[in-house]
Amino acid sequence: MQQARERAQVSGTPALPPPEIVLVRYGELALKGGNRRQFEDRLAQNIRDATARISGVRVERRRGRLAVFPERRTEDVAFRLQEVFGIKSVSPAWGSPSEPDAIARCAQPVLVDALAALPPDREVTFRVHTSRGDKLFPLNSIELDRYVAEKIMPGLGRLRVRLDDPELALGIDVRAERSYVFVRRLPGPGGLPVGTLGRALCLLSGGIDSPVAAWMSMKRGLHVGFITFHSYPFVGDASKRKVVEVARLLARWQQPESRLFVVPFTEIQTAIRDAAPESYRTVLYRRFMQRIAARVAAENRLAALITGESLGQVASQTLENIACIEAAADAQVLRPLIGFDKEDTVAVARRIGTFDVSSRQEPDCCSVFMPERPVLRGKIEACEAAEAGLDLAGLIDRACAGIETIELDPEA
Repeated sequence: MQQARERAQVSGTPALPPPEIVLVRYGELALKGGNRRQFEDRLAQNIRDATARISGVRVERRRGRLAVFPERRTEDVAFRLQEVFGIKSVSPAWGSPSEPDAIARCAQPVLVDALAALPPDREVTFRVHTSRGDKLFPLNSIELDRYVAEKIMPGLGRLRVRLDDPELALGIDVRAERSYVFVRRLPGPGGLPVGTLGRALCLLSGGIDSPVAAWMSMKRGLHVGFITFHSYPFVGDASKRKVVEVARLLARWQQPESRLFVVPFTEIQTAIRDAAPESYRTVLYRRFMQRIAARVAAENRLAALITGESLGQVASQTLENIACIEAAADAQVLRPLIGFDKEDTVAVARRIGTFDVSSRQEPDCCSVFMPERPVLRGKIEACEAAEAGLDLAGLIDRACAGIETIELDPEA
């Protein structure tokens, strides 16, 4: 009803058709110099992969941006692109012949529709902003801004022009073949396109931290696989299902494929319980995890491990204990959260949609045989002495032989 009232203010305003394209802006990619084309090509492929179940799309390179032409459901495509790394913002846009009157006629219903979505009965600040890619266009950018504003503002009395930080900005992208108008800039996640910086393996627990570490690694261009450790029957299947659900949420950010490795960990934990000092149990658990994750990464050509460790957050994350854990395997380890406090991590988890699932109270394998007084400043020599009484190679081989591999469908 409100939209109808707004339209009634402008006689003859046509109904707004669906948008024609999605304009995609990127930030950091523009700084890549001679490698920029490689990053743009990867971003274009990631766009096609992310939207494949919504619509087929054609992606064209423009100076400083991409233009995405969906076969259908343009607005749904735009919303989906808010979850593609490398994208700074997107705008559903309406096309027009590249002629001043035609652009103004196209812009009017777009503006009226946007105005109708705002609270009624108050003033709305407004401006037109033109980007003129076609330098042969008869008006320069400022002249076209004024021309379009003068054409479309009559009858919309609650609009007030403000050039700095207006509430409503009508964008115009002028090209030789066709021009486009838009009013929305939907924010993207930024960063670099997934897959441009290689592949890594994230040690994924059921907690809040490790999913955020995985997401932040994806944002820096890594394609991330996941590995988790399951101690049945000490830990039930609900814990495993929780990790699978978190992994699926993360997989949405890096289509088309993601994989979760589920490692049976019960025998290892029982052996550590029976043969090692109680205070070192958690550190020794993590040393075995490090070894197994490093083997899985090497077998799957994943160049690094990712953990959710934050310095000093829990007993196993002191500087000394982190050193004990890392020494167990010769693998590069990335720790995106090392300087985060919990509030930082929770804020990102809420933003990316993993917080609610991660907050469900389910025990994980690290809670099995938890020591009453865990060591705070572990020594590598003490870890090695404790492991000397274990069948190290056999335990690792049997755990790796029992790995379950889950292909993740983020739409499931």
